[in-house]
Amino acid sequence: MKQSPRDHQEPRPACPVRLVESGSSGHTGYLVTGYAEARQALGDPRLSKNTSAFFAGKGSTRRPHPAVTRNMLASDPPRHTRLRKLVTKAFTTGAVAALRPFIERVTDALLAEWPRHGEVDVVADLAMPLPVTVICELLGVPEDDRPDVRRWSADLFAAGQPQRIDAASHAMAEYMAGLIAERRDRPGDALLDRLIRVRDDGDRLGEEELVSLAVLLLVAGHETTTHFIGSALLALLQRPTDLERLRHAPDLVPGALDELLRHSSPVSTATFRYTTEPVPLGGTEIPAGTPVQVAIGAANRDPARFAEPERLDLGRDATGHLGFGHGIHRCLGAPLARAEAEVALRKVLTRFPGLRPAVPPEQLVWRPTRLVRGLTALPVLV
Repeated sequence: MKQSPRDHQEPRPACPVRLVESGSSGHTGYLVTGYAEARQALGDPRLSKNTSAFFAGKGSTRRPHPAVTRNMLASDPPRHTRLRKLVTKAFTTGAVAALRPFIERVTDALLAEWPRHGEVDVVADLAMPLPVTVICELLGVPEDDRPDVRRWSADLFAAGQPQRIDAASHAMAEYMAGLIAERRDRPGDALLDRLIRVRDDGDRLGEEELVSLAVLLLVAGHETTTHFIGSALLALLQRPTDLERLRHAPDLVPGALDELLRHSSPVSTATFRYTTEPVPLGGTEIPAGTPVQVAIGAANRDPARFAEPERLDLGRDATGHLGFGHGIHRCLGAPLARAEAEVALRKVLTRFPGLRPAVPPEQLVWRPTRLVRGLTALPVLV
């Protein structure tokens, strides 16, 4: 079913914390849509991310690979703290600044393939290959393997297709285990090589944790950025005045990113959490052992926090948005995502002054997934 961007945004519930059915199991959980409540939930240590512990003994028919279900994102301190510390340095502002020339070269090479006149799919021809290429280069994934990585990553977010998701988790984990074995024989200086050395030098990093960390970085390092670039460009195409302003003053693009992230959040719903004890939230006491869904997209459009939230306002101070999450699980790759989006938008807007939509909004198709919000394609005329 095709959805327009407006249709894709679900109506805001009157209550910022409400009881809903959780998934297809018929079990219930709580949905958090208010900004203040979402920020509290994302930072509350009583909301655990230990997915394996929650589902242990519940008789699930799902069979995802353990390296995917027990990754850093699905863990609590002290394990989460230990694993995150191992990779933080690769995603600091300084480290990303060193990557910027490579990001610009990749972007230039992709845009050089665009025709001088005609139709282009921004998703297929820029938003998808740019972040995939960058994270694969950072980790050390060979170029010939990158199409497989893209396919498996997309399958991991296939809503309503648990078998497809589980199969992709095994394919990705098995591939990464094989790549780690190859890099042990022929080491280099990519991030994956550095993690292998940490593992082999006897630090507290198990082999499954190494595979898990590599898979997480690979998937999380590009999937949401792809959707943000596409959604942000669509938002600008639908507001020609803003688009023209950024085209004539591209140095304003970095300052516009927070409002674009707020308005067009690539993450619809934060990953799984559950209460380890009763938690009062938004006037509701959530019982212990209850799943909690934090609706990032809805929270970023809460009128109690952002005036006229449906309106894109590039002059707005949107630095408090939750597009990258909040708390100890805030997106590790935020500096990299911002750099990729900034370079992509700046270069597209300045190189293609006649850029305009190729189809009306109602013909655009959004990916049917609960966690991330993104277009399957964004046809434009150049």
